[in-house]
Amino acid sequence: MDRRTWLIIVAIIVVLTFGFGFRLYMMGRDISAENGGQTSSSGVATIGGPFDLVDQNGKARTEQDFRGEYMLVYFGYTYCPDVCPTELQAMSNAMDILPADIAKKVQPIFISVDPERDTVAAMADYVPHFYPRLLGLTGTLEQTTAAAKAYRVYYSKAFEEGEPKDSDTYLVDHSSFIYFMGPNGAYIRHFNYGETPEKIAEGIEKVVSNQG
Repeated sequence: MDRRTWLIIVAIIVVLTFGFGFRLYMMGRDISAENGGQTSSSGVATIGGPFDLVDQNGKARTEQDFRGEYMLVYFGYTYCPDVCPTELQAMSNAMDILPADIAKKVQPIFISVDPERDTVAAMADYVPHFYPRLLGLTGTLEQTTAAAKAYRVYYSKAFEEGEPKDSDTYLVDHSSFIYFMGPNGAYIRHFNYGETPEKIAEGIEKVVSNQG
């Protein structure tokens, strides 16, 4: 076998191997999408982790406070004109739909990505407009940044063209997922933006009923 023929054979093997691997990767993505964002038995999503924040009542809160409870977590900000109120209302309505024995096992949480404006007082004024047990968490910029990073949340200040960077009228572009976390703090699944309260409640009830 001459060198040219050998190189062609090697090239074909490389191409076939890459193609097979890529196909497996895409199949994994398709399965994840079909499962509505739930984790699979083959791996654990790296979403969630420690946080050190303060609630709307001025009480220090860490992830350890919620061990033994399910958490329904949304990241946003009080100045958000539409997306955040919509998603928080969907969360609240889902909590209302759930049977009482299941709802009491779930703690809804709203974490700020705009701590410079979302003070404890601002959160205390904001969260009562939604679910009675909704906790609003804020903190220093470093603390909220760490929490957002743990949950893989994207966010960035957005200024109008020509608006000074020290203006306090900015918006915040951010990802919009509702995270459902287990009693041990582990990620279970997420709900995408626009998911109906009925679907959110259905997803929560299915997990809690099966796991207890």
